[in-house]
Amino acid sequence: MDRLGEFLRSSVPSITEGQGLQFNSQLVELALKLLFTYGTIYLGYLYLARRREAPVKFDVPLPPELRPDWEAKGWDDVKGEDKKILEGQVQGKWNPQRILSYCPADGRILGADAGGIPLATPESVDRAIQAAKRAQIEWGQTTFAQRRRVLKTMLKYILEHQDDIVTTCCLDSGKTKVDASFGEILVTAEKLKWTIDHGEKALTPEKRPTNFLMMYKKNTVRYEPLGVVAACVSWNYPFHNLISPVISALFAGNAIVVKPSEHTAWSATFFTDIIRGALESCGHSRDLVQCVVCLPQVADVLTSHPDISQLTFIGSRPVAHKVCESAAKALIPVTVELGGKDPFVVLDDPTTVRNLQSIASILMRGVFQSAGQNCIGVERVIALPGVYDKIIEIVTPRIKALRLGSILLDSKLDPRDPSYKPTTPDVGAMISPANFDRLESLIEDAVRQGARLICGGKRYAHPKYPHGHYFTPTLLVDVTPSMQIAQVELFAPVLV
Repeated sequence: MDRLGEFLRSSVPSITEGQGLQFNSQLVELALKLLFTYGTIYLGYLYLARRREAPVKFDVPLPPELRPDWEAKGWDDVKGEDKKILEGQVQGKWNPQRILSYCPADGRILGADAGGIPLATPESVDRAIQAAKRAQIEWGQTTFAQRRRVLKTMLKYILEHQDDIVTTCCLDSGKTKVDASFGEILVTAEKLKWTIDHGEKALTPEKRPTNFLMMYKKNTVRYEPLGVVAACVSWNYPFHNLISPVISALFAGNAIVVKPSEHTAWSATFFTDIIRGALESCGHSRDLVQCVVCLPQVADVLTSHPDISQLTFIGSRPVAHKVCESAAKALIPVTVELGGKDPFVVLDDPTTVRNLQSIASILMRGVFQSAGQNCIGVERVIALPGVYDKIIEIVTPRIKALRLGSILLDSKLDPRDPSYKPTTPDVGAMISPANFDRLESLIEDAVRQGARLICGGKRYAHPKYPHGHYFTPTLLVDVTPSMQIAQVELFAPVLV
């Protein structure tokens, strides 16, 4: 009996242990099955979510000016009333009915086949606002996923058609292709990418702390669409400045009315079609984005309209005062992006001295990108005594070597032609010659007060493009803070 008891006692743990092992293996098997099932469901969800947000392919008719067989009309080909309109535009006197756009780099007429760009009337501005208002009602109810899909569709089109967009910017503003690639495509693509990746998080409801007396309540900040917003944008970045406010407006659930500059009205119509094409291809109304080309007196209808909930303005300080005054009539909140007299400070510490060549390259880009027509460009250089002369020594030959012009006409020539001598310009044209008298006067006044003009300082008659608007890259040194040129924004290819 003792032996039997010992056997039974020794057998019980063995039996229990075996049952435990069997039970554990069943648990593992069940866990693996659940993991596989829920993992498959989750992966399927991610796949469907990506499909719902996948960009849609669409096409937009290209302007005739982008076709290889475009037969352009030059400035000298324009006669009669059209000639008067062009000459008036150069002097800042705009025809009240239509605009004749032209390339500031070479004088070729843009949109000539359509007879120019018709200008909006107060009635057509109001119709555009009402159309946007109706479209926004449904758009304001869309999900972030639906809005992301529109932005992804826009981004895909921009990246696949960047050469067309760059060429359009160059034709309408006179800038070089390098400047357009950096300032138009790269920056716009990055803003789209940021909004796609982080826009929903930025608009997610946020909790706010409460106090002891209100402990029974919860505080939450929720972001609601404003309705219809508006943007009056400048000409120096025709693509980026137009599309940038559109990105934020659409993602926040708003409709938007954009008023581009008269100088870049031709490209604005094409760029608006791109945005509308993205909306329509994703199943949304094209009326969400409106483009109104109008003169200042008609723009007052837009900036003071009671159905506009918020206004963005990109431009000069004097015009900003007028826009804000107009918006105040309807108590419209205004965001202004203006220029300035941005300083570039060069220290004389050992690290800076060792890297002066690289610093000079950054300085050159900051001053001469887009022919200096850059609201965040370098407007004045403040160099400490230890590096002052060295900086001048480095940049002088670089500035003198800068080439003015446009590659657009060269790109249409036959490389097999013996006379084919393409040149890659470093600095493009200015938007108009309206600023030339002021620039020359400021430079002459500074020289009279003791500044030294190393190079440039005057307008440039380009031998290849007689109707182009060019200003010679300028280096002006020994400028003092009391001089007028050190105090006002130049918006030109001038290093002071």
